[in-house]
Amino acid sequence: MKKFTPVLLASVMLFGAVACADGAKTSADAPNTITDPAEIPDADEAQDSQEDGQSQVRQNQLNADIRAREQRNNALNDGAAEGRSDDDLESEVRSKLEANLPAGALVIKAEDGAVIVSGTVPTQEQFERIEPLAKEIKGVQSVNVKAAIAPAQPKENN
Repeated sequence: MKKFTPVLLASVMLFGAVACADGAKTSADAPNTITDPAEIPDADEAQDSQEDGQSQVRQNQLNADIRAREQRNNALNDGAAEGRSDDDLESEVRSKLEANLPAGALVIKAEDGAVIVSGTVPTQEQFERIEPLAKEIKGVQSVNVKAAIAPAQPKENN
């Protein structure tokens, strides 16, 4: 049993590291990485994602997540934005965009305060809101928007 425990712990840690390697996604339909090409979302899936993102319960969860991370940063870093981890920035930007752009399928990647957002949004209005919303998060120094405007399309029946 003593030999099994370190192997089990190492396996769990390795799995966690691999699972967290990609950027944060605003929906299950978002590309897996910022370099994957954006696909036109299916209308039914986009509608489901939008309904989930616009529910009051989900809005409350996302806003609570943002507040909790901000409070933790203020407590641990004396409110300094430069001490923020890339994972925290990715998560907060993801929550902010998911709460305010519910029909988007976006991937967020952060590195040293620079945030890259890729994926799709259905309208020009939502596209234009990406950068200002992301910059509202403390610690975001720049935003590179690589997202595309792609209204959802109905499924083709073959």
